[in-house]
Amino acid sequence: MASKQRENVFPTRMTLTTMKTRLKGAQTGHSLLKRKSEALKKRFREIVVNIEQAKQKMGRVMQIAAFSMAEVGFAMGNNINFEIQQSVKQPRLRVRSKQENISGVFLPTFEMNLDESIDDFQLTGLGKGGQQIQKARQVYEKAVETLVQLASYQSAFVLLGDVLQMTNRRVNSIEHIIIPRLENTIKYIESELEELEREDFTRLKKVQKTKENAEKADSVTKEEHQGGSNTLQQTKDVGGAIAPAAEVGKEVINEVENSKDDTYSLPSTSTDDEEENDSDEEVIF
Repeated sequence: MASKQRENVFPTRMTLTTMKTRLKGAQTGHSLLKRKSEALKKRFREIVVNIEQAKQKMGRVMQIAAFSMAEVGFAMGNNINFEIQQSVKQPRLRVRSKQENISGVFLPTFEMNLDESIDDFQLTGLGKGGQQIQKARQVYEKAVETLVQLASYQSAFVLLGDVLQMTNRRVNSIEHIIIPRLENTIKYIESELEELEREDFTRLKKVQKTKENAEKADSVTKEEHQGGSNTLQQTKDVGGAIAPAAEVGKEVINEVENSKDDTYSLPSTSTDDEEENDSDEEVIF
């Protein structure tokens, strides 16, 4: 259902620009078609009024023409049709077709041209009924003119009705289908682009955090390595200081031992002398 309410497009910024351009064009087209529809409706209402008036006029004119034709028949008898056919040599009335442009719609219009120079009924009815014939001719000229106007209005009414119906369908389709679909497509693309931006932002934050953690780990490793080097140097320094102390200790121990040897040797010597003296004394006695 959602795919029917929007266009099946890939959400990119280029597509978003294209959809916005299409939406603007659809709105412009809707505005123009709306104006066209209003102009056609106005002309359509005018044509309806003209048709109604032309029909009423046509009814009155045809009624008068029928009475005048009855008067001619009463005055001249039943041979009126034969005499008229024999008198007519050239057509006096001509109907021409034109086109009227209404908001790009060409409506057919008909005009009646009356040639006053042609008068084939001058000698018709000289014996009797000539006045009734001239009156009937004028009445039928008005009837033909009214009939041509009615035909023009009726043709424009039919064509304009079809065009107006088609224009209204286009306006409704643009207003209720095309524009909402484009708007939904634009909303979809914008939401997808926002989601992509949020994902990119989150990804960048993670990458930045990973770099910071890596930098912290490198700094800690460097500090530990530097601390180990200092400890080793201190150990070497302490070892170098201990070696002379050990030598000094050895010298002290040797001196103590030497002093002990000297101390113990002196008493032993005196004792031997005393023993010798005692032995000597014993020998003397």
